[in-house]
Amino acid sequence: MANEFQYVLVEREGPITTIWLNHPDRLNVLSRQMMLELTEALGDVGASSAVGVILAAKGRLFSAGHDFAEMADKSPAEVQSLFATCTTMMTALQTMPQPVVARVHALATGAGCQLVASADLAVAAEEATFATPGGKGGLFCTTPLVAVARLIGRRRALEMGMSGDAIDARTAAAWGLVNDVVPLSNLDRATDDLVRRVTRGSVESKAIGKRAFYQQMDLAQPEAYALATQVMADGALIVDAQESIAAFIEKRPPRWREPV
Repeated sequence: MANEFQYVLVEREGPITTIWLNHPDRLNVLSRQMMLELTEALGDVGASSAVGVILAAKGRLFSAGHDFAEMADKSPAEVQSLFATCTTMMTALQTMPQPVVARVHALATGAGCQLVASADLAVAAEEATFATPGGKGGLFCTTPLVAVARLIGRRRALEMGMSGDAIDARTAAAWGLVNDVVPLSNLDRATDDLVRRVTRGSVESKAIGKRAFYQQMDLAQPEAYALATQVMADGALIVDAQESIAAFIEKRPPRWREPV
């Protein structure tokens, strides 16, 4: 896949694609251009034969969040458009069919923390920290907390949002913001291991499961079960599901179809 972006780098290695935030001189600030490029990259990779995605960042920080310069002296329509662009980018992480694992080596703050929370899974280095810092200033981190609160719960999200204080990686793991914390020297290995584990099995089945997971999370339990029951019943009839069942009965490894 050719890389034609200014602030995003896309690298394909076998079945796994890594998408890098690549504006280290400005601490990977999520400018409009960065968000548009990242959204496009996610769409391109989502439509490719990649089976898994790593979201990583170059430089000293994972991401410093929104570019405040793009909010200064702007019209209401311009600011609304900026946040709509951000929402589209965050949503793209969860609507693409592949598992997305965030590789967090350092501070992820504001919308950068939202980006981590919007990925399916995350591995953090021990040095990484996470913040929704608006509580210390004059612009509360309302949109970042949409994603963060869905992972860590109301009380902890409000503590982060109202105080603006950063939490360390171990706290982020205990609260459910990241899946694992490892020494920085082991971050690549741990991220690769998680991606390998979550991309086993049928690519088609996993894509169906990811889509249904996010759909049912926003439903009350009866509606969630109704959706999940229908999706699982339909999913049992796809080719890969029938192959999995046959392999289990015949006591042999399954033979998955190759991703298109």
